[in-house]
Amino acid sequence: MTEIDPKTFLTAIFNAAVAAADPQRTIRDHLPARPKGRTIVVGAGKGSAQMAAAFEKVWDGPIEGLVVTRYGYAAASQRIEIIEAAHPVPD
Repeated sequence: MTEIDPKTFLTAIFNAAVAAADPQRTIRDHLPARPKGRTIVVGAGKGSAQMAAAFEKVWDGPIEGLVVTRYGYAAASQRIEIIEAAHPVPD
C-alpha cells in the first residue's frame, strides 16, 4: 500500500477546491437565459469583483452595474463599476 504525505494531500485538496471556485472557470455554466431588456449586475463582498469581471467577459449583451468589494480585492472591468470599501462596515 502506498503511503500519502498528509501535507501534500491536503495541499492538493486545497488547490482543487480553489480552482473549482474560480469564477473565470465556472460562471459560464451558471448563467441564466438572456432576459429581454436591461441586465444590471449588483454585488457586494470579497468575491463579487472577480465574479462581476468573469460575468462581463462571457455575457454577450449590454450590461451595467455596481459591485462593492473590500480594499485590495478589485478586478478589471469595463462595463461594471467596481468600488472598494472598508470591511465589515463600508466607509
